[in-house]
Amino acid sequence: MSEKAVAGRSEQTRELIVETALRLFREHGYEATTMRVIAKEAGVSVGNAYYYFSSKEELIQAYYDELQESHNAACRLVLDRETTFTARLLGVLRARVDTMVPYHAFAGKFFKFAAEPTSPLNPFSSESGPARTAAIAIYREVVDGSSDLKLSPDFRQELPELLWLYSMGLVLYWVHDSSDGCRKTYLLVDRTVPLVNKMVSMSRLPGFRSVTRELVDIIRNVRD
Repeated sequence: MSEKAVAGRSEQTRELIVETALRLFREHGYEATTMRVIAKEAGVSVGNAYYYFSSKEELIQAYYDELQESHNAACRLVLDRETTFTARLLGVLRARVDTMVPYHAFAGKFFKFAAEPTSPLNPFSSESGPARTAAIAIYREVVDGSSDLKLSPDFRQELPELLWLYSMGLVLYWVHDSSDGCRKTYLLVDRTVPLVNKMVSMSRLPGFRSVTRELVDIIRNVRD
């Protein structure tokens, strides 16, 4: 068997394990699902499952990464077409919800683990770093490609991370959204994006420049 064929088969096995784990997490809960059960359902040995993923936490990180890749792909059309900040941000956030909706039932089951500050599933953890960095990069692309944004260099530098934090608030609402098709989450996106645009636009007004500088200082001090 060629190296290419072996690599392809390996990737298929990896994806099968992830898909099986997500299904079992949805059906039985994250805590009750063991690696042994995942391996059995996927039709692989326990040792083979551990070869690809050393823990259940790594499986969730793989889910984060795949979800982020799906979001990246879903954003392409709007980022290639739109040039205004509002349209770009609205399209990116709506695409975010689009890619999350199929996992809505699953999200509530592991949220309590992801919310634990010391958990590797926490979106602010070091383990979640790659997915977090990729997510912030999308919002940097939103900012950099917006022809109508006039910002100070410091605020422009920090805005993508602020937008990511805003998106995390929307994700939290989405987890608890019981409306059909997460209709209320879409509504929240549609209603808040124009407000975000207004607040960002105000940052360049003379009376708000000092406030913006203070905000940037706070962000950098907290991060450090």
